[in-house]
Amino acid sequence: MHLPEFLIGAFVYLAAAVIAAPIASRLGLGSVLGYLVAGILIGPAVLGLVGSEGEDVMHFAEFGVIVMLFVVGLELQPSKLWSLRKPILGLGGLQVLGTSASIALAAWFIGLDWKAAVAAGLILAMSSTAIVIQNLNERGQLKTFAGQSSFSVLLFQDIAVIPMLALLPLLAVQKSTAHESTSLIAELPAWAQTLSVLAAVAAIVLAGRYLMRPLFRFVAQSGIREIFVAFALLIVVGITLMMQFVGLSAALGTFLAGVVLAESEYRHELEMDLDPFKGLLLAVFFIAVGAGIDFNLLMANPMQIVGLVLGFVILKLVVLYAIARIFRMKGPDSAHFAFSLAQGGEFAFVLISFCLGLGLLLASQAAVLVAIVAISMALAPLLTITNESFIQPLFARGGQIRAADVIDETAKVIIAGHGRFGMTVGRMLQGKGYKTVVLDHDAEQIDALRRFGFKLFYGDASRVDLLEAAGARTAEVLVIAVDEREKISEIIAAAKKHFPHLRIFSRAFDRVHAYEILNAGVDDVYREVFASSLDMGEQVLVALGQDPLEARRAASAFKSFDEKVMRKQARHAGDNDKIVDIVRTSRAELERVLAGDRVVPPLGDDQARAGNDGRN
Repeated sequence: MHLPEFLIGAFVYLAAAVIAAPIASRLGLGSVLGYLVAGILIGPAVLGLVGSEGEDVMHFAEFGVIVMLFVVGLELQPSKLWSLRKPILGLGGLQVLGTSASIALAAWFIGLDWKAAVAAGLILAMSSTAIVIQNLNERGQLKTFAGQSSFSVLLFQDIAVIPMLALLPLLAVQKSTAHESTSLIAELPAWAQTLSVLAAVAAIVLAGRYLMRPLFRFVAQSGIREIFVAFALLIVVGITLMMQFVGLSAALGTFLAGVVLAESEYRHELEMDLDPFKGLLLAVFFIAVGAGIDFNLLMANPMQIVGLVLGFVILKLVVLYAIARIFRMKGPDSAHFAFSLAQGGEFAFVLISFCLGLGLLLASQAAVLVAIVAISMALAPLLTITNESFIQPLFARGGQIRAADVIDETAKVIIAGHGRFGMTVGRMLQGKGYKTVVLDHDAEQIDALRRFGFKLFYGDASRVDLLEAAGARTAEVLVIAVDEREKISEIIAAAKKHFPHLRIFSRAFDRVHAYEILNAGVDDVYREVFASSLDMGEQVLVALGQDPLEARRAASAFKSFDEKVMRKQARHAGDNDKIVDIVRTSRAELERVLAGDRVVPPLGDDQARAGNDGRN
């Protein structure tokens, strides 16, 4: 590798990432698709800005995949995995097995060797986590039944990559070229290599539980953030080198290390510190994949490639829809589920490279698979549009999709969401004689509550026409109490744009979510557990011997003080260092406030009308 060529290649890749990301975001294409398109443009097929040095950059960028797997492991606490075991293992397991088997049979039928066919089935069973999650978020569907089912499948796929990387060498016709020169177990038989995998897994689990945690604690005590970041990278690089030295998958080792550390007290800090490295290196990785697509192959056999892509997508749609119906999803949810997951995924590129090194795939076969995966990912937005524009209306005409209710009432207060949060607000207002119009987009919730005598309307409150029908032009207050963060943002945006006179009272899930809502122009923000925690704190003070009136004043003073601090922090949302500084400087001030050095009177009715009290 010549350093100047590598630097030129790295410069071009980074420049492409900087340009592609905002353009793709603005066009709604998703960052992964944007990076792939950017890679195609700078690659040999179009502008020719990168050539052979792209391979060197690609090897460097593959470290981003390793870091990504470590971060994925950090997000998968064993307790969370256990609580989701049924949808993950059941739906996810059947999807991977069913899709892999179907594609492997089809590949074998069109002439591939059975080992290559099995490898192709495993590769093409993957779906794009980045594309699917973004699409579901943008459409407010992540919390729906179909969205949660898709998430469970994606989670299982992320986990399934690890045993795939461990078991694929058993099919190999040659040792992995990536590890041939440094592996200590390269000459061992297959069963001995499998035992070595299990031994290495056990070593990482034990080291993570009994060695890495104390070391992280020791490093964290220094208080130097750069050293903590360096140690996190040292762990990832060290595991990568160790796994390669014994001939195993670096991805396997880093993923397991992440899972072991998932319940560590340093999990969130590790994620925050490694996320920039992961994002940047993955951007370069996907650009390199786009640049490496063999367009000579595509131009030489256009009908064959197009046929393979369409066949792959259709086969995957059929299998996914059938699996959804087996798990008793309704028709519309089954279609959402199938069309969401019908493309190839990021991990497919990792598996293709791995299988190529093992000799399971020929170079020409790997090139075709890369083209199929990349083109199917590029088609993901089109699949979503097809589902929403053509497939879902078919279910609607068949009566399987519930249309929004006709709203025949108006009131001064519109409540969006009537779950455990919005129900309390609505009951209190109605108890005082205020009429409300309640919207909710959970059909099952509405049907259940109507049996108790509640009057609700089915509909998505982020739709301007439904807000208009609910009387938003003449209403005074909009209460947003839905249980989806993204949906709250959508409703706020719609109301602010089309009904600016409405005073908005919005639920917030936590402090960070409150920053987002405040910065969106909503002053009345209520953190969902803050009020109950204040009540508990007040009662604890009384239990410790404080006078009840003094405890009430302390709670009121704390509420007022924390509200001011939160609003100050919201102005610096995203700047964690500044937020930490505000917390540190406010701690001593809070002690003075509660000690009585400052007089903070209970908030009265005038302040309430000004919107300065009770923002929980």
